[in-house]
Amino acid sequence: MLQDDRRDALVAQVCAAHDATRAVPARAADYGEEGDFYPADWVAPYIDRRRQNGWSLYDLLGIGKGEKDKMHAQVQRNYRFFDAPVGLMFTVDRVMGRGSLIDYGMFMQNVMLAARARGLHTCPQAAWNYYAKIILPFIGASADEKLVCGMALGYADESAPVNTLHTPRETVESFARWV
Repeated sequence: MLQDDRRDALVAQVCAAHDATRAVPARAADYGEEGDFYPADWVAPYIDRRRQNGWSLYDLLGIGKGEKDKMHAQVQRNYRFFDAPVGLMFTVDRVMGRGSLIDYGMFMQNVMLAARARGLHTCPQAAWNYYAKIILPFIGASADEKLVCGMALGYADESAPVNTLHTPRETVESFARWV
């Protein structure tokens, strides 16, 4: 758990790295872990959904296509934990297979539900994975651990436009096969 000065120190380091990768995109390899977090080649319908959600968010925030400075600043909000006072980093032992990520997802959902039950809000954040080489040593992770994701924990600003976004959901019939 990161809060106060430790949270702020990690935020500063990752934001500086994010700025550095904007200036020199090839530097991204300096910060992320090996392997793909996302697909190497996005395909329909996933790329379409991703774009729809991204442009819906940017439209809500008044960020137009091609407004690179505003886009960069919005992405960087991830690395500020969206101003939440607490940041969580979730790691897993590298020897664990993909199946353990199912267990881990359920664990994280339980953390999120427990927070909600106490009036807190959370936001799981895959964006942190691009800076795993900074984060893992910072949090004291061993060489046997890999970063799963980060999570913001705090109280949502319900009046913030970003918190009014409702992403579309697929119907059960579109992804479930009843046998």
